[in-house]
Amino acid sequence: LSVSELINVKSRTSVDIETQYKKLRRLVTETTPRKQQHMEHRKLRGNGVDIHVAIQGPSDGPVVLLIHGFPTLWYSWRHQIPGLAALGYRAVAPDLRGYGDSDAPSEISSYTCFHLVGDMIAVISALTEDKVFVVGHDWGALIAWYLCLFRPDKVKALVNLSVPFSFGPKDPTVKPIDVLRKFYGDDFYMCRFQVGVERVVRRILTYRTPRPLILPKDKSFWGPKDETIPLPSWLTEEDVAYYVSKFQEKGYTGGVNYYRNFDRNNELFAPWVGCKIQVPTKFAIGEQDLVYHFPGAREYIHGPKFKEEVPLLEEPVVIEGAAHFVNQEKPQEILQLIVDFISKF
Repeated sequence: LSVSELINVKSRTSVDIETQYKKLRRLVTETTPRKQQHMEHRKLRGNGVDIHVAIQGPSDGPVVLLIHGFPTLWYSWRHQIPGLAALGYRAVAPDLRGYGDSDAPSEISSYTCFHLVGDMIAVISALTEDKVFVVGHDWGALIAWYLCLFRPDKVKALVNLSVPFSFGPKDPTVKPIDVLRKFYGDDFYMCRFQVGVERVVRRILTYRTPRPLILPKDKSFWGPKDETIPLPSWLTEEDVAYYVSKFQEKGYTGGVNYYRNFDRNNELFAPWVGCKIQVPTKFAIGEQDLVYHFPGAREYIHGPKFKEEVPLLEEPVVIEGAAHFVNQEKPQEILQLIVDFISKF
């Protein structure tokens, strides 16, 4: 598809669009690094750090910024990148600071919401003068909410996965970690992290229990070292090897530093308390996602508050049979959801 055809996608019939999706299904299943022949990897300098990005698609195509979460990398979008590129979009997936091939500042204070949004602004500015489409998952969804809150002038439309805006600016006098600790105790995953690279990758990516993640101090969550952790059909040994290779280089400190700034972020948000997200938005979450089963999460997502805080929100989507890592578990469904929404703009 040419970019001009893409711009006119709204005029196509549903049959035409479905035909394009069928052509994409093969691309979605053949997206390991060896097979991504047309993907470019580069580093963009901005906001004091070098950010690694994976890019695919025509240089004049509308930019789709894909923001990953914890504990993943740009690679978590491996299925959607070639599909978006084939439709004429320029898919751009960074490694966030502290992750993969991006810089990892040593100071905990270098991982606040302002640093993270600043990195994304630097990436956008390096690639285009236009507004971009933004897609976020997990921490990437939080960063996407922050980006839309601070710089809506940079965002054409937003697709967010797993984390609703209920995690946005609240009372700056309240410490979010204290609240979470009262709910779940010291073993809640945001209050405690254990490190052991391959087991962390396998155990967390395969976690499908529909309740908040608890990490007991006795490390029982990780299981015996000689225990085999089977992989689901959507996650291959090659996928695990890629994640492990990158986290062996960087460790998890950078990613954990995002959580260590939760309370600080809540204080920094004070000027934006009560502000709304004024960007066209689509939200989706897996029915077995641990976030969906946080106390009050379903009521917020399906109730009036979410729409009040995000006035341009379309009806949220709950994806059956999916847990937290929905963009990897249901790659075709997520690609279709993204394209269906952003093709309207």
